[in-house]
Amino acid sequence: MLPFGRQEFLEVFGRYNIAVWPAQLLLYAVALVIVALILRRERRSVVVALLATLWLWTGVVYHLLFFSEINPAARYFGIAFIAQAVLLLATDRRQTASGEWGTPIARSTGKVLIAYALVGYPLIGSLAGQTYPTVVTLGLPCPTTIFTIGVLLIALRQPSVWLLAIPILWAIIGTFAAIALSIPQDYGLTVAGLGAAVRLLTRQSQDKAGWIETSQANV
Repeated sequence: MLPFGRQEFLEVFGRYNIAVWPAQLLLYAVALVIVALILRRERRSVVVALLATLWLWTGVVYHLLFFSEINPAARYFGIAFIAQAVLLLATDRRQTASGEWGTPIARSTGKVLIAYALVGYPLIGSLAGQTYPTVVTLGLPCPTTIFTIGVLLIALRQPSVWLLAIPILWAIIGTFAAIALSIPQDYGLTVAGLGAAVRLLTRQSQDKAGWIETSQANV
């Protein structure tokens, strides 16, 4: 059972959107810069750093300042989102400075998730009858998580478990909340979480195969 109802939940978004306006435009601008860099396949270190700013914003501004008003667990969520920002900033430079981008399948999945987070997500919310100011915008947890997973699948060929652990965990939490509160656009978290989990599993299989090949070569 959640400690709040659907109306209370939407009212938090309303207070947030009114209080931070026009910061939402800046957050979408950050996302568009990330998309532009991805399309040009350059400056992955900047891409990851910009993702970190989105997670830091969500952790501090939304979770700690607004969501904590109706949910005591928001303090822990805020800490987790801030930790994700730190993990992104601490990403191994070898992953962002050189090397290949994500696999073809990962890139295709990532593009779908990014498009959903920026276009499909608000569209479904609008079709579900959600109107400003009680709408979910980028910079809030769920669209930010979907967007982040999409970006990481494209930008990093071998994203680490640590880098995807918190987004996957939030995808699980957000999916349950979406069902309980009837927030249909958040169902996209399920697809994003599954995409990230599959990528980690395939990476582990590749790492294991590589280790076996190396061992056999040494013998």
